[in-house]
Amino acid sequence: MAFKFENLNIWKESVEFANEVYILTKSFPESEQFGLISQLNRAAVSISSNIAEGEGRNSDSDLSRFIHISIGSLNEVVTLLHIAHKQNYLNQNEFSSFYKKCEKLSKMLYSFRNYLKF
Repeated sequence: MAFKFENLNIWKESVEFANEVYILTKSFPESEQFGLISQLNRAAVSISSNIAEGEGRNSDSDLSRFIHISIGSLNEVVTLLHIAHKQNYLNQNEFSSFYKKCEKLSKMLYSFRNYLKF
């Protein structure tokens, strides 16, 4: 791999997560094209994008700041999943499955941030 961030498991997991979110939102109503679909997809993509951007910086403190942004994007995804579930765009099994994926990513992000010690 050509870029350092591509070797990070947290980056790989978050890219896969974003892909799964894109697949999920294809089943949402077309009326949500510029609402929940767009917001959910952008928030999911932001997780891995910020990891990559932070890894490209010259210090662990910069990387830690971008990990914090990734955590914020993940929290946004969780909020949007709750709203999608309340709107009946997700059934309980879908919601639970994605919620567990968010919990896993959250643990990975916090662990990585703690590893950086900032």
